[in-house]
Amino acid sequence: MGIIDQNHQNAEKLAAAKAAVKLVKNGDIVGLGTGTTATFAIKELGKLVAEGLNIKAVASSIRTEELAKSLGIEILNLGEISSVDISIDGADEFTEGLDLIKGGGGALFREKIVASMSKNAIIVTDASKKVKKLGSFTVPVEVIPLAYQYVFDQITKLNGKGKKRTTDHQDYFTDNGNLIIDADFGLIDDPKALSNDLNKIDGLLAHGLFIDLTAQVIMSEQSEIIIFK
Repeated sequence: MGIIDQNHQNAEKLAAAKAAVKLVKNGDIVGLGTGTTATFAIKELGKLVAEGLNIKAVASSIRTEELAKSLGIEILNLGEISSVDISIDGADEFTEGLDLIKGGGGALFREKIVASMSKNAIIVTDASKKVKKLGSFTVPVEVIPLAYQYVFDQITKLNGKGKKRTTDHQDYFTDNGNLIIDADFGLIDDPKALSNDLNKIDGLLAHGLFIDLTAQVIMSEQSEIIIFK
């Protein structure tokens, strides 16, 4: 991607983030996502907090928590609350039916917990993330290390091509101390069925198919804000 394309994409992400944070109300507990688009939203929330907005938040990753705290956003322990009022996160892919692939940044388990707890789960994206069918982006799978080979084999039985995620030629570990398998299933005809099949695999902690978890997607395209819900 060229610099001009990247700048254009970032402008769309920022516009979508600004539209999303307008939905946050005084007194809300806010779920904060992880990734480049979520970062724009967190920075916008930080500005509002500095201007007097009274919120508390839960974070879907260590890096999100550190960013939020640096901006003066009070962070609660995710394990000590049962619901959040609104969450704002990004996506790697989404369809108009609000099926998503998430987890390219490696925070899918916590992101899925936050989305599940959220009364109003908002996804913010640029136009490049909208697809007719999920699957051009691989499905991240967070797996407990001792179950790695078993889960890998089960993914293969579901006609997926798995690859262990690495960084700098070393195994990539999530904030939870787990491995990630990036699974290529090709274009996915029935995301819900695949999600159900993956959910049945012991040792698989979470996968990046987010089905029936999203209230709306706020997408910026050029100078237009488009909402899917």
